[in-house]
Amino acid sequence: MPEMTPRERVLAAINHQEPDRVPLDIGGGSSTSIVVEGYENLKQYLGVSGETQEANRIFRVARLDERVMQRLGSDCRPLGIGPPSRWKPPPPPEPGTFVDLWGITWRQADYGNGCYYWELARNPLAEATTRDLERYPWPDPLDPGFTAGLAERTRVLYEETDYAIMADGGFKSFWELGFMLRGFEQLLMDLALNPEFVSALMSKLLEINKVATERFLDIAGPYMHVFRTADDLATQRGLLMSPHTFRTLLKPVYKEYFSFVKSRTDAKIFYHSCGNVVDLLDDLIEIGVDIINPVQVSAMGDTAALKARFGDRVTFWGAIDTQHVLPHGMVEEVEAEVQHRIRDLAPGGGFVVAPVHNVQPDVPPQNIIAMAEATREFGAYPLAA
Repeated sequence: MPEMTPRERVLAAINHQEPDRVPLDIGGGSSTSIVVEGYENLKQYLGVSGETQEANRIFRVARLDERVMQRLGSDCRPLGIGPPSRWKPPPPPEPGTFVDLWGITWRQADYGNGCYYWELARNPLAEATTRDLERYPWPDPLDPGFTAGLAERTRVLYEETDYAIMADGGFKSFWELGFMLRGFEQLLMDLALNPEFVSALMSKLLEINKVATERFLDIAGPYMHVFRTADDLATQRGLLMSPHTFRTLLKPVYKEYFSFVKSRTDAKIFYHSCGNVVDLLDDLIEIGVDIINPVQVSAMGDTAALKARFGDRVTFWGAIDTQHVLPHGMVEEVEAEVQHRIRDLAPGGGFVVAPVHNVQPDVPPQNIIAMAEATREFGAYPLAA
């Protein structure tokens, strides 16, 4: 088969066709990238200099240098919003903290070897009532900073590169943003004890997200290929809520949002949820999800069975184990992992290789490179038996 461009390769895969080879995504979005310290290790190994920029402050995800993405052979490039221009962050309430756009306070949490994450420190709606939601100082979804320069950045990616564009409009979370505002335990209790509050909160987030997303899609919608959304709905053991609760309180919100997005772009909807979401895949597909990520193989089980059950209706994006194989495996084990997932998920298209969520600092650079090179080695169509 003639060699395809990266864009052609991704488009074929997500349309359930077999491209020249299985596409690869490292750095295309904020759930398929590398955490800052892990990226610094990779840059040093590759001999790439320059300052590392963060694509996502809270999750400390690196914005990969074009030289690194080309070295790895990533088929996707990210497109996102800019920082707000009308909103300025308030002073930190205490050292080692910051307050984000939504009024959520984050605290630096160190976990050794100079590495750290930001963890939730204060949930501003922890004691709120439904009436309080109308008085809360919500972000302005029309802040011009979000789309400043977006038209030109979109044009450059679309006209001057041949990569698939993974777009992220920033305003696309419901459940996850909800528990950051309310508190994880409190919102879980609300599902059973205060469903009216959950519905009111989700409705408010839907209102804000639709306004911001509309402005983003008015500019980038005709040119992007994948639209990234995200909300963690599960743990490694199973769902955070019953399927009935999801279908009653959250599914209608997602359905309205996904329908709204699809009315303004032909891009495929990419949905990220960690954990074992198998019991919700039929629901997510029904309401418009085209791509599921990260395919957490340590939680979701047999990938061949997933392909057999859902593979004609959804694209799997991820599936290379970051919990065991990438951090602890030898290069040969990484190669075997990639070969295994390609064998299970790639027949007929519908698979993009990526790490299961962002690569952590404990992953050796050699293993990141091995994942990329194994995708090219084992991912050529027709696939080996």
